Amino acid sequence: METSLASEEYHVGETVSHYAIIKTIGTGGMGTVFLARDLILDRLVAIKILLADATSDPERKRRFLQEAKTASSLNHPNIVTIYEIGSADSRDFIAMEYMAGRTIKQCAGDTGLLLQDALRYAVQIAEGLAAAHAAHVVHRDLKPSNIMVTDRGAVKILDFGLAKLVRTDLGDATRTQVTDPGVISGTPAYMSPEQCKGLEVDWRSDIFSFGVVLYEMVSGRPPFKAGWSRFLPKRRCPLAAWCPMFRRISKRLSTSACKRIGKRAR
Repeated sequence: METSLASEEYHVGETVSHYAIIKTIGTGGMGTVFLARDLILDRLVAIKILLADATSDPERKRRFLQEAKTASSLNHPNIVTIYEIGSADSRDFIAMEYMAGRTIKQCAGDTGLLLQDALRYAVQIAEGLAAAHAAHVVHRDLKPSNIMVTDRGAVKILDFGLAKLVRTDLGDATRTQVTDPGVISGTPAYMSPEQCKGLEVDWRSDIFSFGVVLYEMVSGRPPFKAGWSRFLPKRRCPLAAWCPMFRRISKRLSTSACKRIGKRAR
């Protein structure tokens, strides 16, 4: 029985615009991501399709389209490349580059990455964030599952669904507010205290999230274990508790290589 394009899922071989579905990659809060083939350019792509029940939700649709517009405005090797924003049979979609690989979450596992790998990936994450911040874009949902490592070791920052534009140094009023003021959006374990409180945030919030990601990259566990009250962490888990090599890591993280990470992310 053939699945209609208005349904929640697609079958292998069905087409959305000029993209032939190959398989499902994953499903998030706003859409399902499929591996597909571009029938015009004959290349593999990742295509995110807005969930059927979200088409009538203006906010979710706005966030979905904002992700595509924001990411497409950023041209950097460490940020996912957007090929097309389109609509087919009343379903909005984003076609983007397909990357064979694993997320930082999958790479780190429960034991953490080798230190040299963590530093190599961290520098690339910092480069991507620096490019976004230079364009006045704050990601606001940086976490291990939103960072992909390709089979060749290249890092790509994904999912700009919560991203927003902030005021420029010239003080103009250009601003894209994806969520209403006071509304908390994001992943609490990786959010800055300001974002947890629903306050206005800037690039420094991403740097906080980056620090949390770094912690998990070397230890395999997030620093904030439990006890969130009103979205604020009460208890911090010392890195030494999770990682026997903490002293060695601390020494290595204070080297010039790691100092460059901070400079590039500013």
